[in-house]
Amino acid sequence: MTATIPASEHPGRVEGTLMQVDHPELRGKVAVVTGAGRGMGARFSAALARRGVHVVGADIDESLMGEAASAITREHEGVDGAGDVVATGVDVRDREAQQRVAELARDRFGRLDLWINNAGVFPEAPAIEVPVSQMQATLSINVEGVLYGAQAAASVMEPGGSIINMASVAAVRVRRGRSAYCSSKAAVAHLTECLAVELGDLGVRVNAIAPGFVDTEMTRWVQDDPQALAKALDSIPLHRLGSPEEIVGPMLFLASDSARYVTGHILAVDGGSRHV
Repeated sequence: MTATIPASEHPGRVEGTLMQVDHPELRGKVAVVTGAGRGMGARFSAALARRGVHVVGADIDESLMGEAASAITREHEGVDGAGDVVATGVDVRDREAQQRVAELARDRFGRLDLWINNAGVFPEAPAIEVPVSQMQATLSINVEGVLYGAQAAASVMEPGGSIINMASVAAVRVRRGRSAYCSSKAAVAHLTECLAVELGDLGVRVNAIAPGFVDTEMTRWVQDDPQALAKALDSIPLHRLGSPEEIVGPMLFLASDSARYVTGHILAVDGGSRHV
């Protein structure tokens, strides 16, 4: 896996080009990506479609998802063998809604090979002030949403299927003011291991990616604060933020046959920050 990543003038940031990696065995496969209307979900969908994977992108904002799917389709107009991208709405807290997404993928494309549980929220509040509503919503979206997605995927997948959950370095590192988020991602990490054991009986692999500070909308709060950015960079052995493309590469690996004997693994993509 190689990538050319030129330096940016912004301290601690890189501008990631498309990963120069291909997994030919992915072509013709079918994926569902939740939270695909923006951010990493949209980037995952684009990367998969570029490599010939048909994608059902699902987001709670169906209009936004439609715009993202159209943008990806336009982006790949000149790409030979690019996969289709279909947009649909979903509230990941709704188990039946997730089941309908899985059935849409199967009915539209005849199969389901990959499911990425990407949808999530990133709330903030001091630990002693976290309201009941915030905690309930965070656990419902970030944890129950992963479980319901995995259940839906497993009900449709044949042996060889792969489920990828989005955990976080926050599962093992404390982020002040993010206790609801950190605890939910710790739950996602352990849930991934539980699902890997039980879904292994069906021949389905379950893994998770645990990003650190990545240059996305979710880290805008630290990038816009010079002091916070300096502190964050000091906690990362590579002394820079990750680029979204540096999360795409590990996703493609976990989705591919290169990882066909990998399950129950939490793959940290954090520049080493979990060790500091």
